[in-house]
Amino acid sequence: MNERLSGWWVSSATFKRCTAEKASFIFLGLFDLILTILAINLGLFEINPLVRYMVQIPALLLTVKLFIPVLIAWIMPGKLLLPSIAMLAIVVIWNLKELVVFLLR
Repeated sequence: MNERLSGWWVSSATFKRCTAEKASFIFLGLFDLILTILAINLGLFEINPLVRYMVQIPALLLTVKLFIPVLIAWIMPGKLLLPSIAMLAIVVIWNLKELVVFLLR
């Protein structure tokens, strides 16, 4: 058990283990943030009421969409991030689709 905790600490304290998963989680979150800001600037409406509120307070938006995901990636073992990575990828694909549809109209 002590070895398992030691391995978790190495994974969480550095990006030596599961670097691809942790980087994917952070970059997808950053891409979602960029797409959200772009869509708002183009005049689109944010569906999520929580994010709609956070857009009005840029520091809060950056904290929730950028700094907290970095902290989560730093602490969590990469394999536990896989479901979140999949959901973020779906959200990013959806946002891209909506932007393309909006721009082609």
